[in-house]
Amino acid sequence: MPFILHEPIGAQETVPQRPIIQTKYTADPAPLVYNDTVFLYTSHDEDDAMGFKMKDWLLYSSTDMVNWTDHGVVASLDSFDWVPYENGAWAVQCIERNGKFYLYCPMPGGVGIGVLVADSPYGPFKDPLGKPLIKNSNHDIDPTILIDDDGQAYMYWGNPKVYYVKLNEDMISYSGEIMQEATTPQNYQEGPWVWKRNAKYYLAYASTCCPEGIGYAMSDSPNGPWEYKGMIVDASEKSRGNHPGIIEFKGKSYVFGHTYDLLKQRTPKFYERRAVDMDVMEYNADGTIKSLAYFSVEGPEQVGTLNPFKRVEAETMAWSEGLKTRFETEWEGDFDWDRGEKIADHLFVSDIHNGDYLKVAGVDFAEGAQSVEVSVSPIYGGTIELHADTIDGPLVSTVEVTNIRQEGLWSTLTAPVNKTITGVHDLFFVFKGEKDLFYFDWWKFN
Repeated sequence: MPFILHEPIGAQETVPQRPIIQTKYTADPAPLVYNDTVFLYTSHDEDDAMGFKMKDWLLYSSTDMVNWTDHGVVASLDSFDWVPYENGAWAVQCIERNGKFYLYCPMPGGVGIGVLVADSPYGPFKDPLGKPLIKNSNHDIDPTILIDDDGQAYMYWGNPKVYYVKLNEDMISYSGEIMQEATTPQNYQEGPWVWKRNAKYYLAYASTCCPEGIGYAMSDSPNGPWEYKGMIVDASEKSRGNHPGIIEFKGKSYVFGHTYDLLKQRTPKFYERRAVDMDVMEYNADGTIKSLAYFSVEGPEQVGTLNPFKRVEAETMAWSEGLKTRFETEWEGDFDWDRGEKIADHLFVSDIHNGDYLKVAGVDFAEGAQSVEVSVSPIYGGTIELHADTIDGPLVSTVEVTNIRQEGLWSTLTAPVNKTITGVHDLFFVFKGEKDLFYFDWWKFN
């Protein structure tokens, strides 16, 4: 009689959930809610960064606030012909208006704030101006956008002062003078994020120094004055610098920031290699915000489940160990001068070695599954063990990937499900073998 796994067996160990992105170093989170999805735009610290080494901007998405899908590079400094250097892709924000998506991109050193436009939150983003939207001073960093209830849009930015201007409805030009906020909020450093709730205006920012947490101020007007109210996330050496992003999604509020938790898993040394994190944010009855000591280990509750019966990108994860992601285009030919036709673009999980794993949370198997498909590109080969609920939980399936050395060529493999698994479970993909095993593109249950 087959063993029927129909209820979670309970965690045998606590798998850390901090930070929310583990495959790259990310900073300056800018979440956007659109069509029941959170689109998270981030800056990107290179793996070998010592100081700020930032060349492009990344995009992640989630529909449940626990599993995050990597969409790779969404824009870069190369998107602007007028930017004179290759390093300086600092904190962005994306806003939607009238079906267009506007990505506001600061370049430090007096270069200015540019804007890119796309028809989709995924891009492609193009420069409509061919020049900076804002070029006011050396303080032109960290733009944030508010579209008020009357339709008037505002951009705020700056370090160590707050500047703001009224944007026109086209979102790529402005009217009136650039204003310096007269009452710089207490403990303001940089990284403003502005939003409105119940007729009150909120300004969150990197607060105190040093280290920096996330503080906030409130106002009755988008023009200020701003009254300091306290900390949303307390200052901590774990975060040092910070940059807030705040949204409401499916009835809850969330605060995003960045930490050095991913770096500290590897070394006690300090480099500018940050990691985006987030948690639930709660308001008091008077509209003020409850303070968090730090981002919790367990993170927020999942607000939805994942459907395993449609293709799931392997770079969708709640947690991972040892993995990276990579983008490549597969061509018919083998040379730049003779590529032939494009076969497909692949964003996939790479750097897979023995003992590495990824976790997907809240997978709804409904009445059960019979087989699983995976898309892989074999290198030295190995196995994928699929475990339910914990990393060493019941074995759901085993996929054998042979060592046929076909790096860059993709195959779909199918394996039976060993046990009848029903209901909602966390799912662990545990990788075993020697050397570089394979690349992993997507998976799907049948």
